[in-house]
Amino acid sequence: MIPKKNKYLRLAFISVFCFGLPACEYEHEINYHSGSTDLSTYISVGDSLTAGFADGALYRSGQENSFPAILAQQFSQVGGGEFIQPLTHDNLGGLLINGQTDYEHFPTRLVFNEISQSPEPISGTPSTEVLSNALTGYFNNMGVPGAKSFHLITPGYGNADGLALEKSNPYFVRFASSADTRIIDDAIAQQPSFFTLWIGNNDILSYATDGGTGVDQNKENNVDPKTYTSKDITHPALFQQTYQGLVSALLASGGKGILINIPDISLIPYFTTVPYNPVPLDESAASKLNTAYTDYNDVIQDALANNLISDKEASVRTIHFSAGQNAVVIEDEALTDFGAPLIRQTSSTDLLLLPVSSKIGTAKDNEPTQIWGLSLALNDADVLTPTEISAIETARSAYNNTIRQAAEADENLRLVDSEALLKSIQAGFSYDTGLVNSKYASGGAFSLDGIHLTARGNAIVANTIIAEINTGFGAKVPAVDPGAYTTIFIK
Repeated sequence: MIPKKNKYLRLAFISVFCFGLPACEYEHEINYHSGSTDLSTYISVGDSLTAGFADGALYRSGQENSFPAILAQQFSQVGGGEFIQPLTHDNLGGLLINGQTDYEHFPTRLVFNEISQSPEPISGTPSTEVLSNALTGYFNNMGVPGAKSFHLITPGYGNADGLALEKSNPYFVRFASSADTRIIDDAIAQQPSFFTLWIGNNDILSYATDGGTGVDQNKENNVDPKTYTSKDITHPALFQQTYQGLVSALLASGGKGILINIPDISLIPYFTTVPYNPVPLDESAASKLNTAYTDYNDVIQDALANNLISDKEASVRTIHFSAGQNAVVIEDEALTDFGAPLIRQTSSTDLLLLPVSSKIGTAKDNEPTQIWGLSLALNDADVLTPTEISAIETARSAYNNTIRQAAEADENLRLVDSEALLKSIQAGFSYDTGLVNSKYASGGAFSLDGIHLTARGNAIVANTIIAEINTGFGAKVPAVDPGAYTTIFIK
Protein backbone atom coordinates (compact mmCIF):
# COMPACT_ATOMS: atom_id res chain seq x y z
CA MET A 1 0.00 0.00 0.00
CA ILE A 2 1.49 3.31 -1.07
CA PRO A 3 1.27 5.84 1.80
CA LYS A 4 -0.63 9.07 1.43
CA LYS A 5 1.51 11.86 0.03
CA ASN A 6 1.71 15.17 1.90
CA LYS A 7 3.11 18.59 1.18
CA TYR A 8 3.30 21.54 3.54
CA LEU A 9 3.21 25.08 2.27
CA ARG A 10 4.40 27.59 4.86
CA LEU A 11 3.26 31.15 4.31
CA ALA A 12 5.03 33.80 6.38
CA PHE A 13 3.64 37.27 6.69
CA ILE A 14 4.39 40.39 8.67
CA SER A 15 1.73 42.11 10.72
CA VAL A 16 2.18 45.70 11.80
CA PHE A 17 0.35 45.07 15.04
CA CYS A 18 -0.17 41.83 16.95
CA PHE A 19 -2.54 42.38 19.80
CA GLY A 20 -0.92 45.76 20.48
CA LEU A 21 2.64 44.50 20.15
CA PRO A 22 5.18 45.72 17.57
CA ALA A 23 5.41 43.99 14.21
CA CYS A 24 5.74 40.24 14.55
CA GLU A 25 5.91 37.24 12.19
CA TYR A 26 3.31 34.52 11.95
CA GLU A 27 3.50 31.27 10.08
CA HIS A 28 0.40 29.76 8.50
CA GLU A 29 0.52 26.13 7.49
CA ILE A 30 -1.58 24.63 4.67
CA ASN A 31 -1.55 20.86 4.52
CA TYR A 32 -1.77 19.86 0.86
CA HIS A 33 -2.24 16.13 0.33
CA SER A 34 -3.57 13.58 -2.15
CA GLY A 35 -6.29 12.09 0.05
CA SER A 36 -7.17 8.54 -0.91
CA THR A 37 -5.52 8.87 -4.31
CA ASP A 38 -2.03 7.98 -5.49
CA LEU A 39 -0.98 10.59 -8.03
CA SER A 40 2.51 9.22 -8.60
CA THR A 41 1.74 7.92 -12.11
CA TYR A 42 -0.77 10.14 -13.85
CA ILE A 43 -1.85 9.22 -17.39
CA SER A 44 -4.18 11.42 -19.46
CA VAL A 45 -6.09 9.72 -22.28
CA GLY A 46 -8.12 11.51 -24.93
CA ASP A 47 -8.06 13.55 -28.09
CA SER A 48 -6.93 17.05 -29.10
CA LEU A 49 -8.45 18.63 -25.98
CA THR A 50 -6.18 16.43 -23.89
CA ALA A 51 -3.14 16.87 -26.14
CA GLY A 52 -3.11 20.68 -25.79
CA PHE A 53 -4.16 21.42 -29.37
CA ALA A 54 -5.04 25.11 -29.80
CA ASP A 55 -5.35 27.79 -32.47
CA GLY A 56 -5.85 25.13 -35.14
CA ALA A 57 -2.58 23.30 -34.51
CA LEU A 58 -0.53 21.25 -32.07
CA TYR A 59 2.43 23.31 -30.89
CA ARG A 60 4.80 23.19 -27.93
CA SER A 61 3.39 26.03 -25.83
CA GLY A 62 -0.12 24.63 -26.20
CA GLN A 63 1.08 21.21 -25.04
CA GLU A 64 2.96 22.70 -22.10
CA ASN A 65 -0.25 24.43 -21.05
CA SER A 66 -2.64 21.54 -21.67
CA PHE A 67 -4.94 20.77 -18.78
CA PRO A 68 -3.09 17.48 -18.06
CA ALA A 69 0.25 19.35 -17.89
CA ILE A 70 -1.27 21.88 -15.49
CA LEU A 71 -2.71 19.06 -13.39
CA ALA A 72 0.65 17.29 -13.28
CA GLN A 73 2.30 20.50 -12.12
CA GLN A 74 -0.13 20.66 -9.19
CA PHE A 75 0.09 16.93 -8.51
CA SER A 76 3.85 17.30 -8.08
CA GLN A 77 3.10 19.14 -4.84
CA VAL A 78 1.30 16.11 -3.39
CA GLY A 79 3.45 13.21 -4.54
CA GLY A 80 2.85 13.33 -8.28
CA GLY A 81 5.64 11.98 -10.46
CA GLU A 82 7.20 12.98 -13.77
CA PHE A 83 4.78 13.87 -16.56
CA ILE A 84 6.24 13.30 -20.03
CA GLN A 85 4.54 14.63 -23.16
CA PRO A 86 5.28 13.94 -26.86
CA LEU A 87 6.26 17.57 -27.38
CA THR A 88 6.48 19.11 -30.82
CA HIS A 89 9.70 20.85 -31.84
CA ASP A 90 8.40 24.40 -32.18
CA ASN A 91 5.62 26.89 -31.56
CA LEU A 92 4.64 27.10 -35.22
CA GLY A 93 2.47 24.02 -35.33
CA GLY A 94 2.10 21.90 -38.42
CA LEU A 95 3.91 18.67 -39.27
CA LEU A 96 6.55 17.42 -41.67
CA ILE A 97 6.13 13.98 -43.20
CA ASN A 98 9.41 12.85 -44.73
CA GLY A 99 10.42 16.49 -44.85
CA GLN A 100 7.30 17.56 -46.76
CA THR A 101 4.81 20.13 -45.48
CA ASP A 102 1.05 19.68 -45.76
CA TYR A 103 -0.45 23.02 -44.79
CA GLU A 104 -3.93 21.97 -45.91
CA HIS A 105 -4.21 19.16 -43.37
CA PHE A 106 -1.60 20.31 -40.83
CA PRO A 107 -1.48 24.11 -40.90
CA THR A 108 0.59 26.33 -38.67
CA ARG A 109 -1.17 27.87 -35.68
CA LEU A 110 -3.39 30.93 -35.86
CA VAL A 111 -2.50 34.35 -34.49
CA PHE A 112 -4.74 37.41 -34.33
CA ASN A 113 -3.99 40.25 -36.74
CA GLU A 114 -4.96 43.50 -35.00
CA ILE A 115 -5.04 45.43 -38.27
CA SER A 116 -7.44 43.11 -40.11
CA GLN A 117 -9.15 42.08 -36.86
CA SER A 118 -9.05 38.46 -37.96
CA PRO A 119 -7.00 35.31 -37.36
CA GLU A 120 -4.30 34.23 -39.77
CA PRO A 121 -1.76 31.37 -39.89
CA ILE A 122 1.65 32.25 -38.52
CA SER A 123 4.35 32.15 -41.18
CA GLY A 124 7.21 29.67 -41.10
CA THR A 125 8.13 26.09 -41.89
CA PRO A 126 7.28 23.44 -39.29
CA SER A 127 10.15 21.43 -37.81
CA THR A 128 8.19 18.57 -36.23
CA GLU A 129 8.94 15.50 -38.30
CA VAL A 130 6.60 12.52 -38.07
CA LEU A 131 8.63 9.72 -39.62
CA SER A 132 12.37 10.30 -39.62
CA ASN A 133 12.43 11.68 -36.09
CA ALA A 134 9.83 9.56 -34.29
CA LEU A 135 9.85 9.60 -30.49
CA THR A 136 10.68 6.64 -28.29
CA GLY A 137 9.55 5.51 -24.86
CA TYR A 138 6.22 5.96 -23.12
CA PHE A 139 4.34 9.21 -22.55
CA ASN A 140 2.00 10.29 -19.78
CA ASN A 141 -0.08 12.47 -22.09
CA MET A 142 -1.85 10.07 -24.43
CA GLY A 143 -4.02 12.73 -26.06
CA VAL A 144 -4.13 12.21 -29.84
CA PRO A 145 -5.65 14.98 -31.99
CA GLY A 146 -8.39 13.64 -34.26
CA ALA A 147 -8.95 10.44 -32.31
CA LYS A 148 -12.47 9.11 -31.88
CA SER A 149 -13.38 6.71 -29.09
CA PHE A 150 -12.83 3.54 -31.11
CA HIS A 151 -9.46 4.79 -32.38
CA LEU A 152 -8.12 4.28 -28.86
CA ILE A 153 -8.61 0.53 -29.27
CA THR A 154 -7.62 0.32 -32.96
CA PRO A 155 -4.39 -1.62 -33.62
CA GLY A 156 -2.06 0.10 -36.09
CA TYR A 157 -3.45 3.60 -35.49
CA GLY A 158 0.18 4.63 -35.02
CA ASN A 159 1.55 2.64 -37.97
CA ALA A 160 3.48 4.81 -40.44
CA ASP A 161 2.55 2.48 -43.30
CA GLY A 162 -1.08 3.43 -42.86
CA LEU A 163 -0.62 7.17 -43.39
CA ALA A 164 -1.02 7.11 -47.18
CA LEU A 165 -4.26 5.15 -46.82
CA GLU A 166 -5.47 7.44 -43.99
CA LYS A 167 -5.76 4.43 -41.70
CA SER A 168 -3.37 5.82 -39.11
CA ASN A 169 -2.87 9.12 -37.32
CA PRO A 170 0.39 11.06 -37.81
CA TYR A 171 0.23 12.49 -34.30
CA PHE A 172 0.19 8.99 -32.84
CA VAL A 173 2.70 7.71 -35.40
CA ARG A 174 5.18 10.14 -33.81
CA PHE A 175 5.07 8.50 -30.40
CA ALA A 176 3.46 5.05 -30.65
CA SER A 177 5.61 2.42 -28.89
CA SER A 178 5.25 0.09 -31.89
CA ALA A 179 3.53 -0.05 -35.27
CA ASP A 180 0.75 -2.35 -34.11
CA THR A 181 0.10 -0.93 -30.64
CA ARG A 182 -3.12 0.73 -29.56
CA ILE A 183 -3.39 4.04 -27.75
CA ILE A 184 -4.95 2.33 -24.75
CA ASP A 185 -2.14 -0.28 -24.71
CA ASP A 186 0.54 2.40 -24.36
CA ALA A 187 -1.50 4.07 -21.63
CA ILE A 188 -2.07 1.00 -19.45
CA ALA A 189 1.49 -0.27 -19.98
CA GLN A 190 2.50 2.48 -17.57
CA GLN A 191 0.14 1.14 -14.87
CA PRO A 192 -1.52 4.46 -14.07
CA SER A 193 -2.21 5.15 -10.43
CA PHE A 194 -4.47 7.97 -11.58
CA PHE A 195 -5.94 8.90 -14.96
CA THR A 196 -8.24 11.31 -16.76
CA LEU A 197 -10.33 10.14 -19.70
CA TRP A 198 -11.90 12.70 -22.02
CA ILE A 199 -12.93 10.98 -25.22
CA GLY A 200 -16.00 11.08 -27.47
CA ASN A 201 -15.83 14.68 -28.61
CA ASN A 202 -14.70 13.78 -32.13
CA ASP A 203 -17.36 11.07 -32.36
CA ILE A 204 -19.80 13.92 -33.01
CA LEU A 205 -17.55 16.95 -33.52
CA SER A 206 -16.10 15.89 -36.87
CA TYR A 207 -19.67 15.56 -38.18
CA ALA A 208 -20.55 18.96 -36.75
CA THR A 209 -17.53 20.86 -38.06
CA ASP A 210 -18.24 19.54 -41.55
CA GLY A 211 -21.78 20.87 -41.46
CA GLY A 212 -23.41 17.47 -41.07
CA THR A 213 -22.27 16.14 -44.45
CA GLY A 214 -21.19 12.85 -42.91
CA VAL A 215 -23.37 9.88 -42.00
CA ASP A 216 -25.29 9.50 -38.77
CA GLN A 217 -24.35 5.88 -38.11
CA ASN A 218 -26.93 5.76 -35.34
CA LYS A 219 -29.65 6.35 -37.91
CA GLU A 220 -28.04 3.75 -40.18
CA ASN A 221 -27.77 1.35 -37.21
CA ASN A 222 -24.16 0.64 -38.19
CA VAL A 223 -21.72 -0.37 -35.44
CA ASP A 224 -18.81 -1.37 -37.72
CA PRO A 225 -16.17 1.38 -37.39
CA LYS A 226 -14.24 -0.02 -40.37
CA THR A 227 -16.99 1.35 -42.61
CA TYR A 228 -17.01 4.82 -41.03
CA THR A 229 -15.51 7.96 -42.50
CA SER A 230 -13.92 10.67 -40.39
CA LYS A 231 -17.06 12.81 -40.76
CA ASP A 232 -19.56 10.31 -39.35
CA ILE A 233 -21.38 10.18 -36.02
CA THR A 234 -20.35 7.11 -34.02
CA HIS A 235 -23.19 4.76 -33.13
CA PRO A 236 -23.94 5.07 -29.38
CA ALA A 237 -23.82 1.28 -28.96
CA LEU A 238 -20.29 1.21 -30.37
CA PHE A 239 -19.32 4.11 -28.13
CA GLN A 240 -20.75 2.34 -25.08
CA GLN A 241 -18.91 -0.91 -25.77
CA THR A 242 -15.67 0.95 -26.47
CA TYR A 243 -15.92 3.26 -23.48
CA GLN A 244 -16.66 0.50 -21.00
CA GLY A 245 -13.60 -1.39 -22.26
CA LEU A 246 -11.41 1.70 -21.93
CA VAL A 247 -12.49 2.36 -18.36
CA SER A 248 -11.97 -1.27 -17.35
CA ALA A 249 -8.48 -1.28 -18.85
CA LEU A 250 -7.48 1.93 -17.11
CA LEU A 251 -8.76 0.71 -13.74
CA ALA A 252 -6.99 -2.65 -14.01
CA SER A 253 -3.82 -1.40 -12.31
CA GLY A 254 -5.81 -0.44 -9.22
CA GLY A 255 -5.80 3.34 -9.67
CA LYS A 256 -8.49 5.97 -9.65
CA GLY A 257 -9.71 8.30 -12.35
CA ILE A 258 -11.73 11.24 -13.56
CA LEU A 259 -14.18 10.80 -16.45
CA ILE A 260 -15.14 13.90 -18.42
CA ASN A 261 -18.33 14.08 -20.45
CA ILE A 262 -19.07 15.69 -23.82
CA PRO A 263 -20.21 19.35 -24.02
CA ASP A 264 -23.02 20.76 -26.14
CA ILE A 265 -21.66 22.18 -29.41
CA SER A 266 -23.88 25.25 -28.99
CA LEU A 267 -21.53 26.29 -26.17
CA ILE A 268 -18.54 26.48 -28.54
CA PRO A 269 -17.64 29.67 -30.50
CA TYR A 270 -17.11 27.71 -33.73
CA PHE A 271 -20.87 27.26 -33.92
CA THR A 272 -22.13 30.43 -32.24
CA THR A 273 -20.02 33.33 -33.51
CA VAL A 274 -21.74 33.88 -36.87
CA PRO A 275 -25.39 34.94 -36.34
CA TYR A 276 -28.15 33.50 -38.49
CA ASN A 277 -28.86 37.00 -39.90
CA PRO A 278 -25.39 38.40 -40.60
CA VAL A 279 -26.08 40.42 -43.77
CA PRO A 280 -26.99 44.15 -43.59
CA LEU A 281 -28.92 45.41 -46.62
CA ASP A 282 -30.45 48.72 -47.63
CA GLU A 283 -33.88 48.94 -49.25
CA SER A 284 -32.48 49.03 -52.79
CA ALA A 285 -30.30 45.93 -52.40
CA ALA A 286 -33.11 44.03 -50.71
CA SER A 287 -35.52 44.91 -53.51
CA LYS A 288 -33.12 43.69 -56.20
CA LEU A 289 -32.64 40.38 -54.45
CA ASN A 290 -36.39 39.92 -54.01
CA THR A 291 -36.87 40.49 -57.72
CA ALA A 292 -34.23 37.88 -58.50
CA TYR A 293 -36.12 35.30 -56.40
CA THR A 294 -39.57 36.03 -57.90
CA ASP A 295 -39.62 32.98 -60.17
CA TYR A 296 -38.37 30.72 -57.40
CA ASN A 297 -41.02 31.95 -54.97
CA ASP A 298 -43.70 31.40 -57.63
CA VAL A 299 -42.58 27.76 -57.92
CA ILE A 300 -42.95 27.38 -54.15
CA GLN A 301 -46.49 28.77 -54.27
CA ASP A 302 -47.39 26.41 -57.13
CA ALA A 303 -46.10 23.46 -55.07
CA LEU A 304 -48.27 24.59 -52.17
CA ALA A 305 -51.32 24.90 -54.40
CA ASN A 306 -50.75 21.36 -55.66
CA ASN A 307 -50.35 19.97 -52.12
CA LEU A 308 -46.71 19.04 -52.70
CA ILE A 309 -45.65 20.88 -49.56
CA SER A 310 -47.38 22.16 -46.44
CA ASP A 311 -48.16 25.78 -45.57
CA LYS A 312 -45.34 25.69 -43.02
CA GLU A 313 -42.76 24.44 -45.51
CA ALA A 314 -43.91 26.94 -48.13
CA SER A 315 -43.37 29.72 -45.62
CA VAL A 316 -39.92 28.38 -44.70
CA ARG A 317 -38.85 28.09 -48.34
CA THR A 318 -40.05 31.52 -49.46
CA ILE A 319 -37.04 33.82 -49.90
CA HIS A 320 -37.47 37.43 -48.79
CA PHE A 321 -35.04 40.23 -47.94
CA SER A 322 -35.68 43.60 -46.30
CA ALA A 323 -33.76 46.63 -45.13
CA GLY A 324 -31.68 45.79 -42.04
CA GLN A 325 -30.10 42.54 -40.93
CA ASN A 326 -30.95 39.56 -43.13
CA ALA A 327 -30.82 35.79 -42.88
CA VAL A 328 -28.74 34.04 -45.53
CA VAL A 329 -29.84 31.50 -48.12
CA ILE A 330 -28.69 27.92 -47.50
CA GLU A 331 -29.08 24.44 -48.90
CA ASP A 332 -31.19 22.10 -46.76
CA GLU A 333 -31.49 18.48 -47.86
CA ALA A 334 -34.26 17.89 -45.30
CA LEU A 335 -36.69 19.89 -47.46
CA THR A 336 -39.22 18.10 -49.68
CA ASP A 337 -37.70 17.31 -53.07
CA PHE A 338 -40.23 18.07 -55.80
CA GLY A 339 -37.71 19.38 -58.35
CA ALA A 340 -37.15 22.90 -57.05
CA PRO A 341 -33.85 23.90 -55.39
CA LEU A 342 -33.66 22.66 -51.79
CA ILE A 343 -32.96 26.08 -50.35
CA ARG A 344 -34.30 28.38 -47.65
CA GLN A 345 -33.16 31.22 -45.44
CA THR A 346 -31.60 30.59 -42.05
CA SER A 347 -33.44 30.95 -38.78
CA SER A 348 -32.33 31.17 -35.16
CA THR A 349 -32.40 27.36 -34.95
CA ASP A 350 -29.55 27.02 -37.47
CA LEU A 351 -25.85 27.20 -36.60
CA LEU A 352 -23.56 28.84 -39.14
CA LEU A 353 -19.99 27.59 -38.87
CA LEU A 354 -17.16 29.98 -38.03
CA PRO A 355 -15.27 29.70 -41.39
CA VAL A 356 -18.35 30.83 -43.32
CA SER A 357 -17.89 34.35 -41.93
CA SER A 358 -15.25 34.98 -44.60
CA LYS A 359 -17.44 33.48 -47.35
CA ILE A 360 -20.78 35.22 -46.90
CA GLY A 361 -21.18 38.16 -49.28
CA THR A 362 -18.27 37.21 -51.53
CA ALA A 363 -18.57 36.30 -55.20
CA LYS A 364 -18.11 32.72 -56.34
CA ASP A 365 -15.32 32.57 -58.95
CA ASN A 366 -15.41 36.40 -59.08
CA GLU A 367 -18.85 36.29 -60.71
CA PRO A 368 -20.71 39.38 -59.43
CA THR A 369 -24.14 37.78 -59.82
CA GLN A 370 -23.19 34.78 -57.70
CA ILE A 371 -22.91 36.08 -54.15
CA TRP A 372 -22.66 33.48 -51.39
CA GLY A 373 -25.58 33.55 -49.00
CA LEU A 374 -27.58 36.03 -51.08
CA SER A 375 -28.01 35.21 -54.75
CA LEU A 376 -26.25 31.87 -54.24
CA ALA A 377 -27.12 29.44 -51.46
CA LEU A 378 -24.43 28.49 -48.98
CA ASN A 379 -23.38 24.85 -49.14
CA ASP A 380 -24.66 22.15 -46.83
CA ALA A 381 -21.19 22.03 -45.23
CA ASP A 382 -21.44 25.68 -44.16
CA VAL A 383 -24.28 25.27 -41.67
CA LEU A 384 -25.86 22.89 -39.20
CA THR A 385 -29.61 22.60 -39.62
CA PRO A 386 -32.04 21.53 -36.87
CA THR A 387 -32.17 18.00 -38.28
CA GLU A 388 -28.39 17.70 -38.09
CA ILE A 389 -28.24 19.31 -34.65
CA SER A 390 -30.84 16.82 -33.42
CA ALA A 391 -28.72 13.90 -34.66
CA ILE A 392 -25.70 15.30 -32.82
CA GLU A 393 -27.66 15.83 -29.61
CA THR A 394 -29.17 12.34 -29.71
CA ALA A 395 -25.72 10.77 -29.92
CA ARG A 396 -24.18 13.13 -27.35
CA SER A 397 -26.92 12.41 -24.85
CA ALA A 398 -26.32 8.66 -25.25
CA TYR A 399 -22.54 9.09 -24.88
CA ASN A 400 -22.95 11.14 -21.72
CA ASN A 401 -25.32 8.57 -20.28
CA THR A 402 -22.65 5.92 -20.83
CA ILE A 403 -20.00 8.13 -19.19
CA ARG A 404 -22.25 8.92 -16.22
CA GLN A 405 -23.12 5.26 -15.68
CA ALA A 406 -19.45 4.31 -15.75
CA ALA A 407 -18.61 6.96 -13.14
CA GLU A 408 -21.47 5.91 -10.88
CA ALA A 409 -20.62 2.21 -11.11
CA ASP A 410 -17.19 2.43 -9.45
CA GLU A 411 -16.15 4.28 -6.30
CA ASN A 412 -12.71 4.82 -7.82
CA LEU A 413 -14.19 7.09 -10.50
CA ARG A 414 -15.56 10.61 -10.45
CA LEU A 415 -17.35 12.60 -13.16
CA VAL A 416 -16.49 16.11 -14.32
CA ASP A 417 -19.37 17.78 -16.16
CA SER A 418 -17.75 19.73 -19.00
CA GLU A 419 -21.15 20.81 -20.28
CA ALA A 420 -21.95 22.57 -17.02
CA LEU A 421 -18.50 24.16 -17.03
CA LEU A 422 -18.86 25.49 -20.57
CA LYS A 423 -22.31 26.83 -19.75
CA SER A 424 -20.80 28.82 -16.91
CA ILE A 425 -18.04 30.06 -19.21
CA GLN A 426 -20.59 31.10 -21.81
CA ALA A 427 -22.43 33.10 -19.16
CA GLY A 428 -19.17 34.59 -17.86
CA PHE A 429 -16.91 32.58 -15.58
CA SER A 430 -15.40 34.47 -12.67
CA TYR A 431 -12.21 33.39 -10.91
CA ASP A 432 -10.19 35.11 -8.21
CA THR A 433 -8.30 37.47 -10.49
CA GLY A 434 -10.52 37.84 -13.53
CA LEU A 435 -13.36 36.81 -15.82
CA VAL A 436 -13.59 34.77 -19.03
CA ASN A 437 -16.42 33.98 -21.43
CA SER A 438 -16.89 32.10 -24.68
CA LYS A 439 -16.91 35.08 -27.04
CA TYR A 440 -14.67 34.39 -30.01
CA ALA A 441 -11.16 35.92 -29.82
CA SER A 442 -11.91 38.25 -26.92
CA GLY A 443 -13.51 35.96 -24.33
CA GLY A 444 -10.26 34.44 -23.09
CA ALA A 445 -11.41 30.83 -22.79
CA PHE A 446 -11.26 29.61 -26.39
CA SER A 447 -8.38 29.72 -28.83
CA LEU A 448 -8.59 31.14 -32.34
CA ASP A 449 -9.87 27.94 -33.91
CA GLY A 450 -13.10 28.47 -31.95
CA ILE A 451 -13.08 24.90 -30.60
CA HIS A 452 -10.05 24.30 -28.43
CA LEU A 453 -9.19 26.07 -25.22
CA THR A 454 -6.55 28.67 -24.50
CA ALA A 455 -4.00 28.07 -21.76
CA ARG A 456 -6.32 30.02 -19.46
CA GLY A 457 -9.26 27.85 -20.47
CA ASN A 458 -7.20 24.76 -19.75
CA ALA A 459 -6.31 26.15 -16.33
CA ILE A 460 -10.03 26.45 -15.56
CA VAL A 461 -10.60 22.84 -16.67
CA ALA A 462 -7.68 21.75 -14.49
CA ASN A 463 -9.14 23.57 -11.49
CA THR A 464 -12.51 21.92 -12.09
CA ILE A 465 -10.85 18.50 -12.08
CA ILE A 466 -8.85 19.39 -8.98
CA ALA A 467 -12.04 20.41 -7.20
CA GLU A 468 -13.59 17.03 -8.02
CA ILE A 469 -10.49 15.19 -6.81
CA ASN A 470 -10.54 17.16 -3.57
CA THR A 471 -14.25 16.57 -3.00
CA GLY A 472 -14.50 13.00 -4.25
CA PHE A 473 -11.25 11.55 -2.96
CA GLY A 474 -10.73 13.59 0.18
CA ALA A 475 -7.65 15.32 -1.20
CA LYS A 476 -6.33 18.84 -0.93
CA VAL A 477 -4.56 19.53 -4.22
CA PRO A 478 -3.79 23.23 -4.78
CA ALA A 479 -5.58 25.03 -7.60
CA VAL A 480 -3.93 27.45 -10.04
CA ASP A 481 -4.65 31.06 -10.87
CA PRO A 482 -6.12 31.06 -14.41
CA GLY A 483 -5.07 34.69 -14.74
CA ALA A 484 -1.44 33.57 -14.79
CA TYR A 485 -2.06 31.74 -18.09
CA THR A 486 -2.21 33.24 -21.59
CA THR A 487 -5.17 33.60 -23.96
CA ILE A 488 -4.79 34.32 -27.69
CA PHE A 489 -1.63 35.49 -29.41
CA ILE A 490 -1.59 38.89 -31.13
CA LYS A 491 0.47 39.44 -34.25
